Amino acid sequence: MAKIMPPITPGEILKEEFMEPAEITQNALGRAIKVPPGRINEIIRGKRVITADTALRFAAYFGTTPGFWMNLQSHYELEVARDANDRGIASIQPASQRRQGAKSGRKRRVQKARV
Repeated sequence: MAKIMPPITPGEILKEEFMEPAEITQNALGRAIKVPPGRINEIIRGKRVITADTALRFAAYFGTTPGFWMNLQSHYELEVARDANDRGIASIQPASQRRQGAKSGRKRRVQKARV
């Protein structure tokens, strides 16, 4: 089943949930957290990821935790990867469902090695 909407970027959340309510511009935020305003613009446009350094700065400025920003980034990356690899991932057979013979063969080799 195809997704209706692409995943929300951390930059969209930054802009819509933090910057717009605070009425802060990209330039002002960049100056406040001591990064080039271009970095803020690239994050908002989804062209740059939120790094640990940027997460620390956002957390200090917005009163959140660095983990909040890192989790937004990780969640977004997982969603993008999942969307791109749905069929490939679905075709992977879990180790727990492998043939029993393959497991018992490995056990015998391990037991022989211990003797």
